[in-house]
Amino acid sequence: MILVTGGTGLVGAHLLYELAQDQDRILATKRHSSNIQSVRKVFGYYSDPEKADRLFEKIKWVTASLTNIPSLTDAFERVEYVYHCAALISFDPSDERKLRKINIEGTANIVNLCIAKNVKKLCYVSSVAAIGANLNDEPVNESSKWNPEAHHNDYAISKYGAEIEVWRGTQEGVPTVIVNPGIIIGPGYWDSGSGKIFSRIDKGLKYHFPKVSGFVGVGDVVDAMLKLMHSNIKNEQFILVAENLSFEKVLKDTARLLDKPEPSKRLTKWMVSLGWIFQKIGSWFGMPRQITRESISSLFGETRYDNSKIRERLQFDFTPIDRVLEKTASIYKKEKQESNPL
Repeated sequence: MILVTGGTGLVGAHLLYELAQDQDRILATKRHSSNIQSVRKVFGYYSDPEKADRLFEKIKWVTASLTNIPSLTDAFERVEYVYHCAALISFDPSDERKLRKINIEGTANIVNLCIAKNVKKLCYVSSVAAIGANLNDEPVNESSKWNPEAHHNDYAISKYGAEIEVWRGTQEGVPTVIVNPGIIIGPGYWDSGSGKIFSRIDKGLKYHFPKVSGFVGVGDVVDAMLKLMHSNIKNEQFILVAENLSFEKVLKDTARLLDKPEPSKRLTKWMVSLGWIFQKIGSWFGMPRQITRESISSLFGETRYDNSKIRERLQFDFTPIDRVLEKTASIYKKEKQESNPL
């Protein structure tokens, strides 16, 4: 039996679709507030309605919180392989405690159950945020050291802490692979994560920023996870980045694909810093904060990632990001047209 945590997220939904092609029974966890129809919608992107329904019916949904051990224990019944995709993604400083509890403590619970249930292999979806940096601006790779003295946002710290729990599990007999994706592009979740790139540009986005980072298609993330789990590779981690690109290029390419005006104004540090000041004041009155000192610096930084390890170990070929953007934009436009027919 295969268990997927975070089954209603971007990676989880696409992973479930691929697993359902070959598996007759799959367990997937969801929260009480999760909408499993978002997963069925993703299935419909790649199959006709009849096939999508048939594949979707193979999934047994288990309502379980990462921090609720009894509900997780029920989810692990007869499970042999685990894909741990669930996590909290937030850059609001007020979520620090919640990030640590869900991402670190929750992952520790998953690891402990993998140990107790003699799980044959675990795949943990981490992030490039948990990878260290190199000196002299050299590309980051899997051996880059995490510097605890550097400025890290709370999300990055929580993912790094979760990785420590996963490595502990390897020492206690759980074969594991960790994947560290960059910014994941894919369809289906237009109001969260990278999906906001498409919805924000569709509504009209005027500004772009120069940050350079690693991007990868969700299909490649899932493909790499499956190939690693089916391989003899264990107790290793792999950066999943197709290309290192500037947000300016990604935003402008997306605008062209959506037939929208390109964002033409470049954000400057003083603009973002002014926004941080206003958000800092607003936080005194309970307003959420997304801009932090760390995020101001990162918006104008350049971090490049080396994907040679997985390319060499698995002869893995990444899909070019322009093709990923084109496919995702076409799905976005089709979905929007179907929801707003003339």
